[in-house]
Amino acid sequence: MNYWLVKFAPFRYSWQEILRNGKFEIYSVRNPQARNNLKAMQLGDQVLFYHSQEDNCIMGKMQVTVTAHQDPTTDDPKWLSVTFEAIASFEKLIPLSQIKEVKELAHIGLIKHPRLAVMPLSKSDFEAIESL
Repeated sequence: MNYWLVKFAPFRYSWQEILRNGKFEIYSVRNPQARNNLKAMQLGDQVLFYHSQEDNCIMGKMQVTVTAHQDPTTDDPKWLSVTFEAIASFEKLIPLSQIKEVKELAHIGLIKHPRLAVMPLSKSDFEAIESL
């Protein structure tokens, strides 16, 4: 099993919409590194969902239910989409400021590559974030 963090702006698709609809299909990812990360996702992989541009916090946890497929927002076959289902909301949201306070997490993509929309996490980093 792999672990990931996915960032999406809440004005495009929010955590509340994911909970209401039961699923989320990430779309319009145009960064090659993020695309490669989408391509590497496997069924059942665990994913943290992060509200970017507003709120700047981790809202909850999802899992991969449909692996990489054609992004529905383009006909260009190189761009991919992945579908997730919500597993759990965090009672207490995990803000970026709190993550930055944990020295052991200083190396994660959320800190080192803040513009990347899809990034891998190690199991220990995933669990450390969950425990916040």
